[in-house]
Amino acid sequence: MSVQAGSESEVQAPQRSLATAAARNLATTTKSAPQMQEITSRWLLKMLPWVSVQGGTYRVNRRLSYSVGDGRVEFIKTGTQVQVIPAELGELPLLRTYEDLDVLTELAQRCRQVDFEAGQELTSFGSTSDTVFLLAHGRVEQIGPGPYGDDAVLRTVADGAYFGEDSLVDEEAIWEYTARAVTSGTALVLSRQDFQLLADRVDSLRAHVEAQRALPAQRSNQYGEAAIDLSAGHHGEAVLPGTFVDYEARPREYELSIAQTVLRVHTRVADLYNQPMNQTEQQLRLTVEALRERQEHEMLNNPEFGLLHNADYDQRIQPHDGGPSPDDMDQLLSMRRGSDLFLAHPKAIAAFGRECNKRGLVPETVDVAGTRMTTWRGVPIFPCNKIPISDARTTSILCMRTGEDESGVIGLHQPGIPDEIEPSMSVRFMGISEQAIISYLVTAYFSAAVLVPDALGILENVEIARWR
Repeated sequence: MSVQAGSESEVQAPQRSLATAAARNLATTTKSAPQMQEITSRWLLKMLPWVSVQGGTYRVNRRLSYSVGDGRVEFIKTGTQVQVIPAELGELPLLRTYEDLDVLTELAQRCRQVDFEAGQELTSFGSTSDTVFLLAHGRVEQIGPGPYGDDAVLRTVADGAYFGEDSLVDEEAIWEYTARAVTSGTALVLSRQDFQLLADRVDSLRAHVEAQRALPAQRSNQYGEAAIDLSAGHHGEAVLPGTFVDYEARPREYELSIAQTVLRVHTRVADLYNQPMNQTEQQLRLTVEALRERQEHEMLNNPEFGLLHNADYDQRIQPHDGGPSPDDMDQLLSMRRGSDLFLAHPKAIAAFGRECNKRGLVPETVDVAGTRMTTWRGVPIFPCNKIPISDARTTSILCMRTGEDESGVIGLHQPGIPDEIEPSMSVRFMGISEQAIISYLVTAYFSAAVLVPDALGILENVEIARWR
């Protein structure tokens, strides 16, 4: 019988095999390629048809339309005080093309701020209309008589909208609807009296108003395009109307935008540490992924060509009850002939799912490139985290028709550029610095175009934090 002296903590058993820490020095570790959390599915880039743009510019020729100032009005907020940007008053039809900034500034100063609460009536159906409302913040429903005598919501307007513009010059104007606030908010009000006082004093404003009112009514279709005279249902030797299709004199041109960066790799890294993975290739792969992510962001948010900024005002609607309900999605679909896809933030898709759950609805799914996508009325809803969420926890849902042949939304690029590694993306060697650093210029060219206004619609101010 052996006797072991001392405590167990003082005596250690002899090592009988090679330790794992030492063994790792002789082993080849199995490793992954460099990972990147920023990479997303980028469904917008995948689903848009891409049109090759030679010369870097794409011109959208359209049939002549009569513009009546249907844009949005922008404001400046200082604390609790709200002011309209003077030049933005040119969005009102009556002030379209009027450019005297001093007069517009005085008009802006005459606007009176009105704060309202949810449920408050701003106008009353049938009453005299003598003010124009500029809606700085909040959501307002315009309610009028329905076909069977009950009230109907004719339109819902929100931030940047205006209504009552005809009352500035028409002394017999009446409100054809009741404007009722859905949420609390702020509006600026310009009265006919203040407008007329300024017009009587300023000759240029008075002349502009008289010229606008003297313009003959332009014959147009329901989309505002110049009418094409036709004859149908006639008999005998009727005299047929003569006509022609007029085009816009100054069509919009989209120039390809750019995203660039300079990738730097030290020569020592490129020479000595290329096994089992090529360091330059991995650096380039992740850089390209970041550029593509930025490309999708720009195609949605760029103020010049981004889809969120280029949707026509008439193609923007507001949710009836805050959240993205099936009714809102149906209305969005009804605004265009054929829709190919919805694009929404993942949290907006989740909010739409909650609204469907409340009604006991289960949206169908469809397989898209091996991924199951939720659909509504057969139109797939693609997630995109590049659509912004505001501080008020609201976002937007886009619905679009795509393709050049369908007069839809298209992506623009120019394949075949020098040193191309992907369509319209190039990598150019820029040389080696005195610090032995290799530089590569990585460039992507792209843009997006909406061929006709009804190709793109947006459901705005969608609340994503509602759980009731």
